[in-house]
Amino acid sequence: MPDQSAAAPAKRRRRTRQETEADLLDAALRMLERDGALAGITLREVAKEAGVNHGQIYQYFGDRQTLLRAAITRLIDTKVLGAQSHWDKPFTERRRAMLQYALEQPQLMRLEALLALDGDPELSLFPELNRTQKSLERDRREGELPEDADGLVMHAMTAATYLGYCIFRETIARDLGLEAEELDERASAVYDLMLDGLTADHRGHERPTA
Repeated sequence: MPDQSAAAPAKRRRRTRQETEADLLDAALRMLERDGALAGITLREVAKEAGVNHGQIYQYFGDRQTLLRAAITRLIDTKVLGAQSHWDKPFTERRRAMLQYALEQPQLMRLEALLALDGDPELSLFPELNRTQKSLERDRREGELPEDADGLVMHAMTAATYLGYCIFRETIARDLGLEAEELDERASAVYDLMLDGLTADHRGHERPTA
């Protein structure tokens, strides 16, 4: 007769969809950090890394681009930039803050580059474009930008600068024979000069200051 006193094995708690998605996104980010973007990444491999049935990853994300876009959102959610006050700052302060944010989020920059190279038609570098436009309009009204400034393209080109810098940062430091931290300091100073040039009134005088 079987021993009735033996404790029955504890039933394993079933993970929620939210927990499973988080495990899959963490696994994808872990693999990219460990293996690099060029090593390739498949949904089946991510599911295996996360210890999740591969059928679930297809059910939740469908394809690799959707998974990587979700990973980008997860990274952004872990470090919100300046909350609401970011949009109230003048143009130069916002762009300086974005450079520092990019330096602190190298994996995010690499993910966006990977999706761009992958030809993802749904990748967006400017998901808050409406708020950006309102801030740029306020910048012109308050004299933070010249009246005839092409604010949207200035926003885009400064973004291209810090995105490209962060993607190639380690290679640039190696080529120039500099420690990455020293390069960051010097690059930030040059970026400030670029911002000063963009915000100057080129009709013969500097923009008004408070």
